[in-house]
Amino acid sequence: MGNKRTGEKVIYWMMRGITYLVVFFIAYIIIDILIHGLPTMSWEFITANPEKSGAEGGIFPAILGTLYLVVGTIAVALPLGMFSAVYLTEYAKQNKLAQSIRMAIVTLAGIPSIVFGLFGLGLFVITLNFGSSILAGSLTLACMILPTIIVASEESLKSVPQYMREGSLALGATKWETIYKNVLPYALPGMLTGSILGIGRAAGETAPILLTAAAFFLPELPTSVFDPVMALPYHLYILATQHPEAQKILPMQYGTALVLLFLVVGLNLVAIILRIRVRKKYKW
Repeated sequence: MGNKRTGEKVIYWMMRGITYLVVFFIAYIIIDILIHGLPTMSWEFITANPEKSGAEGGIFPAILGTLYLVVGTIAVALPLGMFSAVYLTEYAKQNKLAQSIRMAIVTLAGIPSIVFGLFGLGLFVITLNFGSSILAGSLTLACMILPTIIVASEESLKSVPQYMREGSLALGATKWETIYKNVLPYALPGMLTGSILGIGRAAGETAPILLTAAAFFLPELPTSVFDPVMALPYHLYILATQHPEAQKILPMQYGTALVLLFLVVGLNLVAIILRIRVRKKYKW
């Protein structure tokens, strides 16, 4: 017994130490971005267009382009992911075909983002002739986060007790009425959790939009979904790796990173608040 307890304590302190180490590095990165990025923040930086290859001016087109891509991604991935999870959980027969589909979805969730970028380039940009555009970028990002949303939504649906379904069906409700009124409201908080993870990933990705949607500089704002856009992740990537005076424009790099951080946190906060309200309304 003594050896078992000693082993448990060792494992406990190892896990605790790893957790503290992860939190420390995350806190260090955030604090570093805040310290170097806050002096760059100004109304002009947020609302002006970039000048001199991004060395001066602002990042408004990149902020707007990122929002366009995120909204387009959510509009495509959220309903597709949730309805796919509902079908796999509530309608599909639990056979080898369903197991194969689930295995494929889990596998897709672990594929590097550059692969999705190449897929989007081949399908949306070239084959469907969307060109480098908001539409192509949004569809590519939607494909990338779709597995995460499906897996999280499916697990949330499975967590709803079976008696809630059986009771509704016994009272004469149809299958869809049971799902819509007795299952989805209670599964929605967990489904939104998976969506939050996907949204955060989509907003910060560079590789997929590099090949399908993003441009480093555009003289005009996009006017349709078939126009390319500037985006914060790609703008930051160019400033940090391709600009001839990368060290000189470090303040611009940190400022762009800080705005991207605020944008991702803001989107996540909106989703979290929505999830909390839904959870308070529907408890079981």
